[in-house]
Amino acid sequence: MCAILDLLQESVDGITLNEVVEATGMPKSSAYRYLWTLEAHRYVERDEETGLCRLGLGFLGMQSRHLELLRERVRPWLESVRDEFGETANLGLLDSDHIIYIDIIESRRGVRLAASRGDRDPLHSTALGKAIAAHLPERRVRELLDRSGMPPRTEHTIVTVEDYLTELDKIRTVGYALDDGENEADGRCVAVPLVGTNLPAAISLSAPMARFPHRDVGAAAKALRRIAEELATKPAGGL
Repeated sequence: MCAILDLLQESVDGITLNEVVEATGMPKSSAYRYLWTLEAHRYVERDEETGLCRLGLGFLGMQSRHLELLRERVRPWLESVRDEFGETANLGLLDSDHIIYIDIIESRRGVRLAASRGDRDPLHSTALGKAIAAHLPERRVRELLDRSGMPPRTEHTIVTVEDYLTELDKIRTVGYALDDGENEADGRCVAVPLVGTNLPAAISLSAPMARFPHRDVGAAAKALRRIAEELATKPAGGL
């Protein structure tokens, strides 16, 4: 199993079962059993279409050094953007086929739009999910959506794969993702990916629609992009 994990760590695009057998010399049945066990515990992610296996997020538990380091680096920036706009700032990560909230800096206002650390939300209906998905291969996005489904959270939720892929094209063009009442009927959220962190992560600003009109989305997105660029150009600890 350690030999398999070493192979996965060295691979960029992933490895197949046959490659594991060739590299380790173990019987195919044993290699399959080890990979299946690792996948069941989320230490390995397998592409259903290609059969390629890559390291999963089971290694990135809430107390892992990578996540703690990312949280420590991002938190001051989240606090800053929270204070600038007066709304809740979030750090999210792709975990299997959902988004998990790694850190949340809540608005100081009495009425606010905020999840809790460790909460999970769908990939297809959140700005965080869209921002991350926009930088994944289309094949993997389709696989994730097929696995999770696309249930309507509100009447505005995107519920078809093709419409979602069209939305991702738009996100890549404008540079940010928007949840416009798609995850919660009265909520609006804008997000950008943290492409320089080596993790499928994104940051966002969320608020009730009444306090976050469309005219403010561009300014919020610009502030979030500035943070993402700062983190990318000044990496620390491999992140």
